[in-house]
Amino acid sequence: MSLLRPEVAALLRRFRESLTGAAVTALGLWWALRSFGILAWIGWILAAFGVALIVAGLQRARFRRGRGGPGVVQVDEGQIAYFGPLTGGLAALTEIAELSLDRRAHPHHWVIRQPGQSDLSIPVTAEGADALFDAFAALPGLSTRRLLSELDAGDDRRVVIWRKAILQLH
Repeated sequence: MSLLRPEVAALLRRFRESLTGAAVTALGLWWALRSFGILAWIGWILAAFGVALIVAGLQRARFRRGRGGPGVVQVDEGQIAYFGPLTGGLAALTEIAELSLDRRAHPHHWVIRQPGQSDLSIPVTAEGADALFDAFAALPGLSTRRLLSELDAGDDRRVVIWRKAILQLH
């Protein structure tokens, strides 16, 4: 039996990094303002680190869209694996040519395009889909701000979030 209602527990899980950052910031400020010497300097550094955790946690919280969707996602050593009830596949981060968000599907789907492969569609609510944030952030030139704003948009269309830059040699 849990002491928290399921909705509250889900909210705490969604914002876990931000809450950890708030605790680290509070401890750092306590040390910075109540101590002197080296401990005060460590407190200021800890407080700055806590603020960075809060910002990163808020981004991750915006990316998380719930749990219990179809399939399971695993990200391991630069490779995304999706095991779904009807489809599945693998995508190497270095081979991704295009990342899209299909908001026409319910739940919304990430669509990963690779040359010579069929598109890999991953529901945003799949188990483990929150690990995709770090994988997508590793794509060169991807704007996490745009990624999150497209995820929050309300229209029903497919939108390209990122496309690999193609070098042209003359």
